[in-house]
Amino acid sequence: MSLPNSHEVLLRNRHLLQGRVALLGVAASGLLADLPAGGMAMSEHVGVCAALAGNEGWQICFGYDDPALAAGTFDTLVVFLPKARAELDLRLALARWLAMRGARLVLVGEKKEGIAGAVKQLKAVAPQATKIDSARHCQVWCAEPIEPLPEFSLQQWMTWTGIDCKTVHLEVAGLPGIFSLGELDEGTRMLLETLDENPLRSGSVLDFACGAGVLGTWLHHWHEQHNQPRVTVDGIDVQSQAVVCARSSYERNGVSGRILASDGLSGVEGTWPVILSNPPFHSGVRTDLSMTERFLREVVRHLEPGGEVRLVANSFLPYEPIMKRCIGPVERLREDRRFTVYRAFRRP
Repeated sequence: MSLPNSHEVLLRNRHLLQGRVALLGVAASGLLADLPAGGMAMSEHVGVCAALAGNEGWQICFGYDDPALAAGTFDTLVVFLPKARAELDLRLALARWLAMRGARLVLVGEKKEGIAGAVKQLKAVAPQATKIDSARHCQVWCAEPIEPLPEFSLQQWMTWTGIDCKTVHLEVAGLPGIFSLGELDEGTRMLLETLDENPLRSGSVLDFACGAGVLGTWLHHWHEQHNQPRVTVDGIDVQSQAVVCARSSYERNGVSGRILASDGLSGVEGTWPVILSNPPFHSGVRTDLSMTERFLREVVRHLEPGGEVRLVANSFLPYEPIMKRCIGPVERLREDRRFTVYRAFRRP
């Protein structure tokens, strides 16, 4: 499997990697095999972390609050450019906290991902940064020495957003890089409105790609308002920030349910009578339907006979025939030019 351009251009500049090395935001496992010296590799994607495991000499960390992360331990910090601009500030702060005095910071990113704007953020904390290389539609910037950050706490980056939908008010946690930070996504809103108009038949739910826990938190409050039995909503997500935020949202709102980090359903045990999702269809800046298509192929193994799958998706995405083939008869509960809410019941 080929490496992302940003990883290839780092290999071109591996002479920059001196002493103890930390790689922040690794996106592909093949990179470590070509960097035999070892060090620490962090990814906020649990599937990438699983793939990275087993590279001798490399410590693998999941997300920004992994307990193995320790202050002042690295000589070279490589920061790969994240998709969200706000997450770069978070990643740079973590890098500075991990840095030893006199450490080198390397920023790598693709032009179409916004490396030009990212350089301004880099220079805000390291004005001495200079461009080292430009290749494979990427740029490599280097700053040394960088000023270490005395403290770093992911909780200090957490924000809270009030959301209202169909008489229900909830408070949702947010962190840089999370989906729909600071607002209610219009697709999720449409899905919630169908849950008000066509209530679920069960109080046990799985939320696939749960994000900050909006669906579970809303269902909890909706059931309370309508004097319905308490609902339990388990959530899974691939991203570390989502797992942290969903757990925080659940705790603040008194929601029942487990939040698990999982890349798809393959590592998940159990079955549910209802599975909900607003699944992602981007990987970085690219359209990527593979995660949702894999979910739809695997979901029937986790769905009780007669159970319901309800999801919202951009209307142009070709999910309806896959749902018919893999789950059962499909109906469209709501649609407009942008989004469609599909419901399918598992064949007996």
